[in-house]
Amino acid sequence: MSEQRYPFLDRVNLPTDIRNFTMPELKALADEVRSFLIDVVSQTGGHLGAGLGSVELTVALHYVFNTPVDKLVWDVGHQAYPHKILTGRKARLHTIRQYNGLSGFLKRSESEYDSFGAGHASTGISAGLGMVAARERFGGDYKVVSIVGDGAMTGGMAYEGMNNAGLAKKDFIVVLNDNNMSIAPNVWAISNYFTQLISNPSYNRIKANVYDLTGKLDALGDRIRSIAARVEEGIKVIVTPGMLFEALGFRYFGPVNGHNLAQLVRIFRDIKNYHGPILVHVITQKGKGYKPAETDIQKLHGVTPFDKITGVSAKKSGGPPAYTKVFGNAVVELARQNPKLVGITAAMPDGTGLDILQKELPDRFYDVGIAEQHGVTFAAGLATQGCVPIAAIYSTFLQRAFDQIIHDVALQHLHVVFALDRAGLVGADGPTHHGVFDLSYLRLIPGMVVMSPKDESELRDMLYTAVTHEQGPIALRYPRGNGVGVPLKKGFDPIPIGKGEIIRTGHHIALLAIGSMVQNAVRAADILEKRGITCEVANMRFVKPLDGALVEDIAAQFDNILTLEDNVVTGGFGSAVAEHLASRSIRNIRLKIHGVPDRFIDHGAPDELQRDLRLDPEGIAETAATFLEAHLDQRHPVEVLAK
Repeated sequence: MSEQRYPFLDRVNLPTDIRNFTMPELKALADEVRSFLIDVVSQTGGHLGAGLGSVELTVALHYVFNTPVDKLVWDVGHQAYPHKILTGRKARLHTIRQYNGLSGFLKRSESEYDSFGAGHASTGISAGLGMVAARERFGGDYKVVSIVGDGAMTGGMAYEGMNNAGLAKKDFIVVLNDNNMSIAPNVWAISNYFTQLISNPSYNRIKANVYDLTGKLDALGDRIRSIAARVEEGIKVIVTPGMLFEALGFRYFGPVNGHNLAQLVRIFRDIKNYHGPILVHVITQKGKGYKPAETDIQKLHGVTPFDKITGVSAKKSGGPPAYTKVFGNAVVELARQNPKLVGITAAMPDGTGLDILQKELPDRFYDVGIAEQHGVTFAAGLATQGCVPIAAIYSTFLQRAFDQIIHDVALQHLHVVFALDRAGLVGADGPTHHGVFDLSYLRLIPGMVVMSPKDESELRDMLYTAVTHEQGPIALRYPRGNGVGVPLKKGFDPIPIGKGEIIRTGHHIALLAIGSMVQNAVRAADILEKRGITCEVANMRFVKPLDGALVEDIAAQFDNILTLEDNVVTGGFGSAVAEHLASRSIRNIRLKIHGVPDRFIDHGAPDELQRDLRLDPEGIAETAATFLEAHLDQRHPVEVLAK
């Protein structure tokens, strides 16, 4: 970047570089951070809107607080791109969310300024309070500031953390970055004036002196204190929404204009040395300073590369429809047939495809916010009264409601349909968002049916099967991105529960695949056929109940079986096959479980990650050939190999 374009940002490598800036220089820096962010993300893609809204807030925090000694806990990472720019990573921002590049979220191993990793929402207050407790225990001398934003306050965990913090009464600052403005503009002037008043050190010294004086006046002093407190609370009720936070034990300041840098600096300076839990309510505008993002905050929340002038991303030419869209259209089609069917999302109507239901049949659509635990139990309540709820939740986010799935749904044998989008390796969002644990954590639940389609047509039929299955909970999981391009027939056909199918016959090795790995298995079989190796390929469809009869038939014909899944090898589909063979005392075969290894997988394009893990067609073919060639003409007792 040339010095002429970014004269102030070019002077900044770390937050210490800005702490001697004048206020005009800070404002110029904030403008340049915003421009730089737009320049880079327009070329790379990434999460844009929340970061544009947090620029001034980020500058003010790093200016006032002594980071990284003082701890900033960002909840969630979407709003932290400016933080990355100011903490030594601006030169690498063009690699964000790319293979071997910067993470799109907070990552402790990436920077000492990232005090806590954040990919899922509503964790920041709990994590910050933990740091406060550690500081108190070990006699540390640092501030802890949790910045909660981008909808995280819709999650119940945030309030659990606030309740605990309010009771603990330790020095702790929470910044509520409210980018959905709910305060009318004509209230701002009064509330800003009042916030400046109650945060001013002179006011607080006078207040303390009054309380000290009245403490010596026995009963009269108590009455004066009570009257003064009621006056202050009455003013807050009139001009601020802070009484909820005050009731939780936090001293409330706000709302504050989050784009007024001078005001932010002033209030953070005023309150940084106050004692006890403090909440600063900051109003920001998502997409601030970039017109296309201001006018369409949902569209430019997370983006692919786009034209900086228009804000429009290049349209992909043709191609099959996305699984998400196929699912969304199928939900509407089924809802028109079945008046009991409803859809539930946890703040992801567009991401799950339920925005189509929201538009077509709005009275059949529920958005519970970033509250997956509530969403699952809400679905359970609906099911008790005869509704057929489809809880469409990303695979990684459904992890947050594991207990509710067991206790509130499965234990009561309730018919709730779980639709897990973004299953498998999702790509640029990385380890916090990969859906590689769902087969394992769902398979262990009694009464749960778990299935995964090989293509978009089978997705439709599986959804129909799930909706018409009335014998307890049922889950289907499918990948991010486009389908494979098969024709979509009219209507739906049921799939027998627990039945797989042979889609290719062979003689040398059997490939048992689930979900998106079926297509890769077929392509791998094509590669191996050119080497004189023929493969039997099974689309197993169900992880639970497993098609045990099909597994036994294959084991009777093949010495070597390779299972394929885009799930961790621990407890997943391959484990189910191994357990079944062991339960039937089936010997004289070799079984290799091939899937995601027992480690967290970093971010990168799905095809790059599959290649690294040898889950792409070429990798599967090589894995199968190596496995087969060592044992082609031998029969052995059952030997299970896991990558």
